[in-house]
Amino acid sequence: MNWWVYVLRCGDGSFYTGISTDVERRLMVHQAGRGARYTRGRGPLTLWWACGPYSHAVALSEERRIKKLSHQEKNALGGGGDQ
Repeated sequence: MNWWVYVLRCGDGSFYTGISTDVERRLMVHQAGRGARYTRGRGPLTLWWACGPYSHAVALSEERRIKKLSHQEKNALGGGGDQ
């Protein structure tokens, strides 16, 4: 099974990082308020960055690596300056 790592940009400017086998479906779940507790009430949510496919183990490792990035580094993933 192919796994993807994704970063969502929340309406408050923060980021959420996760993994999924179907990023678009997962984004819809987050937008409906049924995703991670962190993203609830932080809309609008937009897909900022995604990369893959990976094995599950590699996706988890990449997710951990990205979660350790600074806000500025995550912002640069999506191609640019603070919004």
